[in-house]
Amino acid sequence: MRPESEPEDPAAVRRREARENAEYHAAAAARVAEAEARRAAEMVSAFAGQMRSAGVEPTRLRARPYSGSGSLRTDVVGWYVRRDRSAAVGTDGRWYVLVVPPSLRGRLTGVHLEPTDAPLQVGAGGRDGDSIALDILLQLRLDAGHDFPS
Repeated sequence: MRPESEPEDPAAVRRREARENAEYHAAAAARVAEAEARRAAEMVSAFAGQMRSAGVEPTRLRARPYSGSGSLRTDVVGWYVRRDRSAAVGTDGRWYVLVVPPSLRGRLTGVHLEPTDAPLQVGAGGRDGDSIALDILLQLRLDAGHDFPS
């Protein structure tokens, strides 16, 4: 132990402060992400209820492999929300990403999908024109009703 009167190494002080700042910012980002996930989950759950109320029949969803062609059966029933069928909302009111790793077993027996947190901005970071706000996307899909490709 160092006596209290001895000054601390300036490099060690900077490292400690940098670590504390990084931890603070990581915690703040986690809080924001958690709040966004809660908001998006409420929208997605409400969408599922609105689709049922509108009488739009859900369908057994199919997933695409990352690479290759074709589609794989899934264990989820719901509504596609993107025309490219890369995302959907299940009848359970959860968000599903329908792009999966390619596998022979999946082609033969189907794949199990886990729900994920819905993004507030769907397609962010993708090509120009691929990004859309979640609330707008869900409203467009709801407005399309039975006319949406399934």
